[in-house]
Amino acid sequence: MSHPRVTGVGLTPFGKHSERTGRDLFAEAGLAALDDSGVDPDDVEALFYGNFMGELAEHQGHQAPLMAEAVGLDVPATRFEAACASSGAAVREAVRHLRSGEADVILVGGSERMTNIGTAGATDALSIAADDLYEIRAGMTFPGAYALMARAYFREYGGTREDLAHVAVKNHDHALPNEYAQLRSEITVEDALDAPMVAEPLGLYDACPITDGASAAVLTSAEYAEEHGFDAPVGITGTGQASDRMALQDRDHLLKSPAASKAADEAYADADVGPDDVDVAEVHDCFTIAEVLAIESLGLYEDGEGITAAREGETHVTGEMPVNLSGGLKAKGHPVGATGVAQIASITKLLEGKSSWSDDVDDARVGVAHNAGGTVASATVHVLEVQE
Repeated sequence: MSHPRVTGVGLTPFGKHSERTGRDLFAEAGLAALDDSGVDPDDVEALFYGNFMGELAEHQGHQAPLMAEAVGLDVPATRFEAACASSGAAVREAVRHLRSGEADVILVGGSERMTNIGTAGATDALSIAADDLYEIRAGMTFPGAYALMARAYFREYGGTREDLAHVAVKNHDHALPNEYAQLRSEITVEDALDAPMVAEPLGLYDACPITDGASAAVLTSAEYAEEHGFDAPVGITGTGQASDRMALQDRDHLLKSPAASKAADEAYADADVGPDDVDVAEVHDCFTIAEVLAIESLGLYEDGEGITAAREGETHVTGEMPVNLSGGLKAKGHPVGATGVAQIASITKLLEGKSSWSDDVDDARVGVAHNAGGTVASATVHVLEVQE
């Protein structure tokens, strides 16, 4: 089976763009992806677009046709919504369409506008990814939910706030050369530990920022890329998706992410690889504890061992398992609907040798992207590989 190729990618800078509309942001990313790919826009057959809170942040639903229009495309356009995994789900469907032969060229991406509604408004909007009846109405927020998960992890396996601080420090370090990252600033472990507490044991530097931005990628069939002579060495060789019970109290435990594990197992089997084959990873670190849970769910670390990975330098660019070389959600930023495709873009550029960190991981051949929604009630995992 031939694998769909990532033929071009495009991003806006992630950060505060409250004066810009979502369609404006996506037009920038989408046109950049088309330009990067060299694909004739007339060859694009569909747009798959991820967005989560458009109705709340911009009073705008039915966004996919608007985004196609913004990019100048007259194609069927579909919006995907899976909370923070929205564009990860869009990528999965694009891969499936390309594999089936239903299409040869698909533009996939996402965007989110969040800062225009302020911190309180964005927090409220994000909360609808939790169970309204049994969580939101009881006062649950995502910092609180992930704090519960962190406390459960510490009780079961050990770990400290300092371990989590090392995750934040690492991802800020990784974001420094990323021109698209929101938080390009160095921090220390002491900075993280001294920051205001948000929800014990999580402080300000344990949380990703509120972010505006957009991402896009042109995915093509391998046959199309070869026929048109495109230099597209990175293929998406595995895809997986899974779900879990929405509310934390309905789950068997708080310190694991079964949806991510199932999605990873599916993606690895699809690509015929295993965790030991993975050279680099972009994982969904909306909070520092989320990175720890993610690398364990992906099988990169055994349960209870991921907590010290950053402290020991193992997940740093110089370590044996580099994680979130883009800066992750923690420092690159998290424009919710754009995050999944932004991860694909980061891995692609890294494997192509066109990333700020490519020289440091020049032997990387296999990457994995993990995108999660809510408290991982939704998860997508994609395996990307350099094709011979």
